[in-house]
Amino acid sequence: MTTEFSRPHVTHFGYKNGELTVEKVAVSAIAQQYGTPFYVYSATAIRERVAQLRTALSDLNVQICYAVKANNNLSLLKLLVGEGCGMDIVSGGEMHRALTAGSPAEKIVFSGVGKTDDEIAAALHHGVHQLNVESVEELDAISRVAKQIGKVATIVLRVNPDVDALTHPKITTGTSKNKFGIAYSEALKAYADAAARAEINVVGIAVHIGSQITDVTPYRQTFERVAQLTKDIRAKGLTISRLDLGGGLGVSYDGSAGMDVDAYARTLRETLGDIDCELTMEPGRFIIAEAGALVTKVLYGKNQGNAKFSIVDAAMNDLMRPALYDAIHPVWPVREPAAEADAVRVNLVGPVCESSDTFGEFDNLPALERGDLVMLGVAGAYGATMSSTYNARPLIQEVLVEGDHYKLVRRQWTVEDALLLEQDL
Repeated sequence: MTTEFSRPHVTHFGYKNGELTVEKVAVSAIAQQYGTPFYVYSATAIRERVAQLRTALSDLNVQICYAVKANNNLSLLKLLVGEGCGMDIVSGGEMHRALTAGSPAEKIVFSGVGKTDDEIAAALHHGVHQLNVESVEELDAISRVAKQIGKVATIVLRVNPDVDALTHPKITTGTSKNKFGIAYSEALKAYADAAARAEINVVGIAVHIGSQITDVTPYRQTFERVAQLTKDIRAKGLTISRLDLGGGLGVSYDGSAGMDVDAYARTLRETLGDIDCELTMEPGRFIIAEAGALVTKVLYGKNQGNAKFSIVDAAMNDLMRPALYDAIHPVWPVREPAAEADAVRVNLVGPVCESSDTFGEFDNLPALERGDLVMLGVAGAYGATMSSTYNARPLIQEVLVEGDHYKLVRRQWTVEDALLLEQDL
């Protein structure tokens, strides 16, 4: 059959002289130096995403706090700190990474439903911007820790607005069926409770309804509920000065439209533009996903009945999203296909001993042979940061490209490295 081969639909990835490039660097050159598999990121694409958000939100004075969970590579965090981004964290480990990357503590927002006493104490010691409180029991824990160490904890209450984000069930966080946040109906009482505590400085509310959202409707519904709750809090004579609006802006995995940031900004302006609060947002995927990709090499080909398989050296431990969410990433051959080449339907799979170790079935690739390189695109978010050493495989390496330069920003963590944690204890 003849079909149009998949070609990159994201900026700073494309073919030049028959070779797939990231910015001005040939992917094959990186593979030759470092081997495969590896993640590769475009620094310019990251900067442009931040600039795009800033332009859309310029009249709203919104502080962008990058969601570290999307990708916590230290070099990428340093890049984002340099762009003026704050950090949204969900663990003590992420706080340590953010501080090491140079993020000022006063620009760090600590989210997450299960903060330990040690994490709370560390956050108060460093003076983070705020703790986002997700339950009344967490509020009690923060009060106890703050009293013990003689600090006043600045907090906002994360409210669950019971709004369906219209996204995958496993990345929906804002409905009454999800573990996140304080129920909307209980939020006013919880806010008054927090305000009555001397060791607590409650300054606002937070929401986050999910990830990979491409329709502004759920945002409008959420922001309208936030506006009403803000009015109710003020009607009780309580002070509120901050609104944390979460993240979740979706991207394009298949060339279709991602989130229209101008429409998002317009929705924000129409619902909360005159609310007289400091605004914070926490994009992660939107900033980093399209700026990153996974490069892998074909090991073997085989036919199984009517199915054709290409087995590559990347696996589910390197990119978990297909196994976890049934996600499909675009796949691009690193060598540009000849104009007369026919496409072949192929299952791209990894070597891990699980049937779920598959990246999907594709019908827009040329016939792949041993040694061919392919790239799985739009993999900058929830790729390397979710990687593991399952099957005792090395932890994957990462490379950052800027212009015609590139550098290794995480070396391969080998089996020998892992064994050092277990020997002679």
